[in-house]
Amino acid sequence: MLKVSGVEKAYPHGGLFSGKRQHVLHGVSFECMKGECLGIIGESGSGKSTLGRIILGIEKPDRGSVLLDGKHVTDKRARAGKLSAVFQDYTSSINPFFTVEEAIMEPLKMLKEPRQEQSEKVDRLLHQVGLNPSYRKKYPHELSGGEAQRVCIARAISTEPQCIVLDEAISSLDVSVQIQVLDLLIELKSLYQMSYIFITHDIQAATYICDRIIIFRNGQIEEMVPAKQLRDVQSAYARTLLQKLISL
Repeated sequence: MLKVSGVEKAYPHGGLFSGKRQHVLHGVSFECMKGECLGIIGESGSGKSTLGRIILGIEKPDRGSVLLDGKHVTDKRARAGKLSAVFQDYTSSINPFFTVEEAIMEPLKMLKEPRQEQSEKVDRLLHQVGLNPSYRKKYPHELSGGEAQRVCIARAISTEPQCIVLDEAISSLDVSVQIQVLDLLIELKSLYQMSYIFITHDIQAATYICDRIIIFRNGQIEEMVPAKQLRDVQSAYARTLLQKLISL
């Protein structure tokens, strides 16, 4: 279980010597249960991606904590192999000098499995994301956007993590490919019993894959609602945001 408690974050603002700080996150608290897909929807600049980086342990909160099974994610040992991410920009997510095989095997090194077992796992992972073994020796520039994102997903699930943070993971893909990737994510979540933190501005994608959805506003949780009841949000801001996102 992932537990976010009272997370706050601010950055220097107004010049190096101004002493001013811009608050990005304000007392954010929620829980994501095992096997759940929790969506976070908000406008650009609302703090969604900052929250994602803090959940991943890439950044530290100024206050508050993020716990995975009761352990702080700021501890590398606590999150190693248990937290993964898939980001929007798949072109920069894979080292351009790595083959697909090398990209997928990179996180497997921490598991210290025999080389033969790692190699066999690469074939299995490629199959699970809909790619055949011939992709092992391809380089990122030889892949389509959908193929590259599938490789990123294969790499993310390679350590069989408890939770994956998906930060605008489908927004750079063609609409026809988006549905394919969402269906793949749903299938893999069920197979591995993982949890997802699905950060997006795409309301249709969120309702398609998520169990619950957080409406995010200026670094705070405006409202949390089951995905099936998204149209029943209570706050005026949430209703306005949903109308705005649906019309995009």
